[in-house]
Amino acid sequence: AVGIDVGVAVFATMSDGTKFVSPIDLKAAQKKIAWLQRNLARKVKGSFNWRKQVGKIQKEYRKIFNVRKDFQHKASTTICKNHAVVIVEDLQVKNMSASARGTIESPGKMVKAKSGLNRSILSQGWSEFFRQLEYKLAWTGGLLIKIPPRNTSIQCAKCRYTCGENRTNQSSFRCVECGHSENADLNAAHNIKAAGLGVSRKRKGGASN
Repeated sequence: AVGIDVGVAVFATMSDGTKFVSPIDLKAAQKKIAWLQRNLARKVKGSFNWRKQVGKIQKEYRKIFNVRKDFQHKASTTICKNHAVVIVEDLQVKNMSASARGTIESPGKMVKAKSGLNRSILSQGWSEFFRQLEYKLAWTGGLLIKIPPRNTSIQCAKCRYTCGENRTNQSSFRCVECGHSENADLNAAHNIKAAGLGVSRKRKGGASN
């Protein structure tokens, strides 16, 4: 069994220490698309040059899509070949990427930063990755378990102490209770695995009863 923590900086971190890093440089891709779109805005809509520029933008999006698709298939295949039980968080991507604009009465805060995070979240394709894991594990007789994502990033995998102060930045985890120190994504992956195995034991216990 293995637990997997997905993220923006590192696409997937497994509880056995294996990491899968997306080959897509999102910032560079967004910068290139923005440049192509600015060029499009300077052209007469419907003209030959305008249609040619639209084709360039579509080509760039297709390139990103194909690279992501190939990466996810290779990563999911590797994982399913080597593990019978894969445990992930049941992430609600739609809620995670909701707009931060708010309303006129209650405007959002840090809208620009949240918008950038939303693009990063949506570009990862976590839902598709989980879908691939599920059907490939079914082929091999394995099982995908999804667990609630609550506190997996701030809970200590050693002593189980849960506190926001355990994780003060994106990459580092240090438990203020027991002193356990580890890469934050790896610590989360351990928590995900432990929670998933607990769910599995409960299912087996219920079945036997």
